Amino acid sequence: MVNEERGEVQAGTAKPGTTEAGTTEAGTTTKPATPVDDLVTTRHTLTIDGAELRYTATTGRIVLREEVYTDGKFDGLKPKAEVFVTAYTLDDAEAAERPVTFAFNGGPGSSSLWLHLGLLGPRRVVSGDVGELAAPPYAIADNAETLLKYSDVVFIDPVSTGYSRAAEGEKPGDYHGFTRDLESVGEVIRLWTSRNGRWMSPKFLAGESYGTTRAAGLAWHLQKRYGMYLNGVMLISVVLEFGTLDFTPGNDLPYTLFLPTYAAIAHYHGLIPDRSLEELLADAERFAAGRYPNALAQGNRIPADYRAEVVTRLAELTGLSEDYIDRVNLRIEHLRFFGELLRSRRQTVGRLDGRFTGWNADYGSETPDRDPSMNAITGPYSAALNHYVRVELGYENDLPYEIINADAAGKWSFKEFEGQQITVAEKLAEAMRMNPHLQVYVGSGHYDGATPYFATEHTLARLPIPAELTPNIQTRYYPAGHMMYVHEQSRIQQAADLGAFIATATNQ
Repeated sequence: MVNEERGEVQAGTAKPGTTEAGTTEAGTTTKPATPVDDLVTTRHTLTIDGAELRYTATTGRIVLREEVYTDGKFDGLKPKAEVFVTAYTLDDAEAAERPVTFAFNGGPGSSSLWLHLGLLGPRRVVSGDVGELAAPPYAIADNAETLLKYSDVVFIDPVSTGYSRAAEGEKPGDYHGFTRDLESVGEVIRLWTSRNGRWMSPKFLAGESYGTTRAAGLAWHLQKRYGMYLNGVMLISVVLEFGTLDFTPGNDLPYTLFLPTYAAIAHYHGLIPDRSLEELLADAERFAAGRYPNALAQGNRIPADYRAEVVTRLAELTGLSEDYIDRVNLRIEHLRFFGELLRSRRQTVGRLDGRFTGWNADYGSETPDRDPSMNAITGPYSAALNHYVRVELGYENDLPYEIINADAAGKWSFKEFEGQQITVAEKLAEAMRMNPHLQVYVGSGHYDGATPYFATEHTLARLPIPAELTPNIQTRYYPAGHMMYVHEQSRIQQAADLGAFIATATNQ
């Protein structure tokens, strides 16, 4: 009996050319074509404050190969996936001194176009913002705040996102899970670093949302598997401990950690007048860290006057009615909040960005039909990416560019965490203990209802690292949502913050 034993994902250089699949005169089918890298290189110039930034863009799919064994014998490297990357490298730079950042978004199941065309890349989408959204067919523009000023950047689309696909005959679902995702993205990073002679360059990871889960895991995986130590990890809209976001029965923690974000969103929409945002957030944080969790922990043992006090305080902090808070037993679930807050106006608020509003078909529904903040940005980003890759970068592929693969997201496997909390906080902490030079940037939006900033603070406060390493973590906050760069002021500030972070982490 022949068995194919799965090894760790590995990439190798494909031989030039392919073997075409077809049918012989005898009627037998030949083997599928051997996939090869299809990278395209173009050169560009970006003018910033009168100075020219000359750079090279390399985009296309690289083939990931895996070591295959049959009955314990090595059968060589087998193509398993083709991963789409876009790399920007500054021309005539000294490789050993020039930082490189590997960037990706999250989902899971999301491509990297959000960070690519929203914040870090040399070109950016013109999407508009709340109250002034751009209209089709949209536009793209030079990004004077690009991270390329400080670091080369490699954008990675995990398997089944963007143009990335499993190789012919392979199962995409094999990559839709925590460990295989780390292995495949980690192999792309190792391969690119090796092929481009960048092992001596300062190296960074930049992840957003589930991309922060991936980045924290990768910081650990790259060190343990390849001995690749990083200078820094940039975490944008953070989720390291899934229990902080999981509104399942018996877990009261998210109700408290989301409270300051509810307050911020209510304040933005004018439901808590006569208080500054800073004052309101400080008040909400104190209550969320003290009397509120104490009240929830008491359950039905809570005295009636104490419960009434909590109802009143929650109404003051969230803009919701005391009657509603009483009926939900002091526990405000986030999707229900987005549907309830502006119900009297017949509007819903965004999950990714609570500044955005939208409409339901039925205002008796508890939750929004869709996320209005996601609706606002999908069109501009999709149009910009599909135009940009073909017309400006010269890469052609007739596959649909998968912005977000809902099937991958819905079937994502966390089998490694069966019977325990899904968390990578310990992996990040171990990576920091192993590499005391590892710096961590954490960026959060006050109106982010997907990964609330107070939940992130809760996780960071409990990282198992020595006190000497806590200065390695810097936190920044922005008056925007999950994709804070949609807000122009936040985009400019965050770009400057990331540039300063890279300079600090490389002693520039």
